[in-house]
Amino acid sequence: MAVDKNMAILIVDDYKTMLRIVSNLLKQIGFSNVEEAIDGSTALSKLRERAYGLVISDWNMEPMTGLQLLKEVRADERLKTTPFIMVTAESKTENVVAAKAAGVNNYIVKPFNAETLKKKIVSVLGDF
Repeated sequence: MAVDKNMAILIVDDYKTMLRIVSNLLKQIGFSNVEEAIDGSTALSKLRERAYGLVISDWNMEPMTGLQLLKEVRADERLKTTPFIMVTAESKTENVVAAKAAGVNNYIVKPFNAETLKKKIVSVLGDF
């Protein structure tokens, strides 16, 4: 089954430049229905208001980290199956292990390009 390129995608990052970069990369690979949240708490509120086909979240944010957001999403009965990709500047093994243990679908280390993002999305959602 082909991925719906009109599905809503939520990108979460406390750094506005990174939100713009990820949004532009998503547009390059054909996704146009992109919403942004500047922290985990805002993202959680948005996730509870409407359905998203994918969450792409930064790890390092205040006051709620991407890992805390992921745990909240996985603990919520309505949200727990939402595909979730974690983005981080650190490739520490313990971070990858913690994210996997919390139920992340995939992991991207900054910096990355449209091709890398597409590969990660394909691995989570299927080809498009």
